[in-house]
Amino acid sequence: MTATAKPAASAPPSAAPATPTTQDWTKPAAMAIPKDGYFKLEQGRYGPIYPRTPACYGFTIIAKIKPGREQTIREYGNKIEETIKALPGGLEVLKLHYLRWVLFDIGKDTYFMYQGIFDTDFDKYTEDAVALFTKYGINTVFENLDGFPEDWKTNTPAFIQFVREHQRPSFLEYGEYPFVSADEIKKALKLKAAFSEMLDQMQ
Repeated sequence: MTATAKPAASAPPSAAPATPTTQDWTKPAAMAIPKDGYFKLEQGRYGPIYPRTPACYGFTIIAKIKPGREQTIREYGNKIEETIKALPGGLEVLKLHYLRWVLFDIGKDTYFMYQGIFDTDFDKYTEDAVALFTKYGINTVFENLDGFPEDWKTNTPAFIQFVREHQRPSFLEYGEYPFVSADEIKKALKLKAAFSEMLDQMQ
């Protein structure tokens, strides 16, 4: 199966949000986002470019799971936990802040929701995920979802098309420390730890 991402339909531009020219992490910020998920239509490699928000980049994927796959998906969560215990930097290339996976029912069907907050853009995150899975020879939990391309390991555009088709853009995002990357947070925590250790040695 071969697929290519469909070009996004044109949409009238919306007014850009009133964001400061310099991003001040000390001031919490919120951003209301138009229905399409962007303020101005700009085409990226596979479709519209979604904006960076006070919560950084991210997406919410919602798709129906294949019948009888709920337990398989839950077991995959355990697999991720064990993998990160053994290889803490295993997902570092994705520049993640957080992941959240949810299963829920609508009628007789079960749906999977994948929520991620990260520091790269939408398409790069997906490209890096495919490369990561290929590097380690592992499968993706998305294989348990209806309509997911079977040839995803060699057909990155098909993977990204699936993700984009099942993306549900948020209409509000908030950051208590806006626009701060995961690397910046970790650097700050390292400095704090080093400073605390220095103070302890001075006592």
